[in-house]
Order: sequence, then structure tokens, then C-alpha cells
Amino acid sequence: MHNKFWKNPVFLISSITIFILVVLGATLPVRFGEVSNVLYNFTQINFGWLYLLTVFAIIVFLAGLTLSKYGAIRLGGDKSRPDYPFFTWIGMLFSAGFGASLVFWGIAEPMSHFFTSPTTGVANQSVEAARVAMGYSFFHWGFSQWAVFGIVGLVIAFLQFRKEKDGLVSTALEPVVGSNKVVKGGIDSFAVVATVMGIATSLGLGILQMGGGLEAVFGLKNGIPLQMIIIVVVFGGYMLSSSTGLNKGIRYLGNFNLALALLLLLFFFIVGPTVFIIETFTLAIGDFISNFINYSLRLEPYEGGTWVNDWTIFYWAWAIAWSPFVGAFVARVSKGRTIREFIIGVVVVPPTLAMLWIATLGGTALHSDLKNGTNIAEAVDNDITSALFATMEHLPFTTLLSILAVILIATFLVTSADSATYILSSMTTNGSLLPPLIVKVVWGVLMSAIAGVLLYTGGLEALQTASLVSALPFTLLLILLMVSIVKLLKKEPITVRAVDVRQYEEVRKEAEKQNDD
Repeated sequence: MHNKFWKNPVFLISSITIFILVVLGATLPVRFGEVSNVLYNFTQINFGWLYLLTVFAIIVFLAGLTLSKYGAIRLGGDKSRPDYPFFTWIGMLFSAGFGASLVFWGIAEPMSHFFTSPTTGVANQSVEAARVAMGYSFFHWGFSQWAVFGIVGLVIAFLQFRKEKDGLVSTALEPVVGSNKVVKGGIDSFAVVATVMGIATSLGLGILQMGGGLEAVFGLKNGIPLQMIIIVVVFGGYMLSSSTGLNKGIRYLGNFNLALALLLLLFFFIVGPTVFIIETFTLAIGDFISNFINYSLRLEPYEGGTWVNDWTIFYWAWAIAWSPFVGAFVARVSKGRTIREFIIGVVVVPPTLAMLWIATLGGTALHSDLKNGTNIAEAVDNDITSALFATMEHLPFTTLLSILAVILIATFLVTSADSATYILSSMTTNGSLLPPLIVKVVWGVLMSAIAGVLLYTGGLEALQTASLVSALPFTLLLILLMVSIVKLLKKEPITVRAVDVRQYEEVRKEAEKQNDD
């Protein structure tokens, strides 16, 4: 097993690429930052439109697939059933797909938009700015990101469990690009590098926020030394969890995460301005739905602004960079569900929880600034990592809440990285469902190292650059994945797929009973 993975070209190419980036970033941080900045500007200026159009096309495609006759096809045999209960399944999806990112941005994003409105003609820190801020936050954490994860996960799950093939992105693209080994190796290597950069972005954001929490609670300075210590501790945590396998570490931590997140959510909902939160959620849902197309395709060619690039395009690129990992993980835990269940479960349920989170925590912060004259938005503008903890200062049990928040961020980081080491290891061992521990250790070290380098060379901006640039080649692959799944589904024989198997069994039993009578 070990000899095989050393000879795997995908493992060699992707791990050496990441290792070179780590060495360059550590030894030439200034030059590394300069080159990153050039790549960021080039990608952002020239290809922002591609990210927007691709993500919008994926949403339309998945909606059509859900409503089509293909929605009843099971990801597995016709009689297979889900491996995990619904709550556990959603917990695992939520932890892997959002993790510490939502805890980071849940207050930081609406308060950033409230402080400086994304819409021209709307006064900053006004009532209208608060409404626009919440609508845009819902949009960014709504269906779009999860549609990207969903399309990757759907094709992989279909091949893995229905066709009993490996869970590699290259295999998912075989109906379009063929089975040439060089092409397949290149695709999988691209996918792995993009995944590492997406994960490093999320790890980095969580580490920045965790440092902010430790500064708020214990007075420790949120600088590079503290962030490096956090990386080492988190690395130890996710390697320990990763060594226990998918059904122990990741499963239990996913449940714990979701329970702790719901506990924090409930506290904010009860102690915060409850009616204001409910009304904010309701209004923002309406704004999200009514502005969805406009927001999805918004660019600024006439004004020459950078807001869309800095927010929407960054988010979409980040989701695309994440998508090989989240898609493969989502596929791995979704065996036995129908395509319709899969799309609704993946594209609708986690984003709805995210919107509840933003409305509750972000709504509490907005209410505090609007009604009580606090300066949370200003604090967020000065230090974006302080958003959650600056809000908690205006709630009872501040210290206890802050400690719980730090624990939540830490466990989210561990589950995201844990899931990621598993998927990266699978991707670089020919899609193995039980990759060797040594491969997990290699990817755990490289992920931690690249996150550390990005924080060291440029903090948040370097993290954003990594996602944006690495996502560009994978965006083209996402377009091909849509073509691929259409080709695969067209070849499926029309047998029981148009009727749910349970309904089929009920009809058969009823017929047998009538015959006996």
C-alpha cells in the first residue's frame, strides 16, 4: 500500500507543488507576496465574469435536475439506503462545508457591509445599509456556494456508488475528456492543489479568528507567533481525529460541532433581540430571493469599483477551490440518497442553517449598533477577526460565551482539516476509501504549512489570493462536469428510477395481497 502511493503521479506532482510553494513562501516572503498580488489582480480583473456565470449556470442546472425524472435515481443500488441518519448527515455536511468560515463571517460580513454599503446611493450605517448588508450576506452564504459543492459531489457519488468506480474528479470527467492517463493525472493534480489552497484559506481564517478570541479572552496578542502555535495545536487535533477514521472522529466531531453551534445560536436568539432577528430573517429571505439574479450576475464595468471582486468573486472562487474536497466528502457520506434528496439536502439545508446563523448573530450586532449606539461595525472595520467577540461584549456571560466560541472555532477547524486530510489522501491514492495513515500525515503537514506560509506572507489578502488563483483552472472543469453528468444520466436504463423504490415495494405487496385474497 505504502509503495503504491509513493509511485502515484498525482500524489507526487501535487505534494511537490505544495512543498515548493511552502519553501518559497517561507524563504522569500516578500517576493512571494508580490507575485501573489500580481496573480490576484490578473485573475480578478480578467476572469471575474467567468466565476459569476459558471456558478449561476450550476444553480440553474441543479434546479432542473431536481425537477426532472432523473431526480429519483439513487446514489447506489435501487434498494440501497442512506448510511447516516439525517441529523448526522447534515452535521457532517455543515462541518466540512462551512466550518470555521461561517463563524468567522457570520457577524463580520453583515457588519462590514453595514459600515461601508455595497450599494451606491445608500448611506453607510443607515437603516437601509443594514437591510442591504443582510440581504447580501444571505446571498453569499446561500445556495450558490453549495451548488458548486453539489455538482462535484453528485458526479462523484453517482460514479462511486452507482457505477462502483473510484471517486476521482478525473473519473467523473471521463465521459467528456476520455481516459488518457496523462490528462487524468493532470486533472486530479489540479484538483488536489486547488483543494489544498481552498482548505488553507479556511484554516487561515479560522486561525485568525481564534487568535482574535484568545486576545479578547486572555489578552494574548493575535500575531504570527500565536497563530503558528494555534496551527500546531489544530494539526495535532485533526491528525488524532483523522487516525480514528470516518465513522468515529469525523462523525462524532461533526455531531458535537453542530450541537455546539446550535447552542450558541439558541443563546443569541433568546438573549438577543428575538423579534428583530425573526423579522430580519424574513425580510432578508425576501431580499435574497428578489435580488438573486441581479446579485448573481452583478459586475462593475461602468463604475470601475472593486466591491464585487473583493466579496462575491472571492467567495465563488473560494467555493470552487474548496469544491473537489467538499464535493468528494459530501459524496462519501451521501450513499443511498436519491439525486433529488442529495441536491435538496446539500444545496438547500446547510445554506438555510447559515442564513439562520447570520440573521441571529449578525442581526444581534446590527440591532446593537442601530438601537444602542454601540460601535461593533467600527471595531470590525478596524479588525475583522474581532467581529464575534466584539458583539459578545454587549451580551451577558461574555467570558463564557467567548470561551465556547473559541472551542467551536477549534472543533470546526479540526473537522474541516480532518475531512480534508481524508479526501486529499483518497484523491492521491487512486480514490481509496481507506487511505493509509502515512498519506494523511503528509497532507496534514502540507496543509498546515501552506496555511502558516499564507498567514506569514500576507494574512487575509494572501489567503484570498490563494483561493482565487487556484480556482481558475478548476472553474473550467466544473463546466465539463455538468456535461459529464448529463451524458452519464442519459445512459441510465429507465426501469424503477421514475418511481421511488419504497412506493414500488408497496404497490407490489398490495398486488400480492389482493392475489392471495
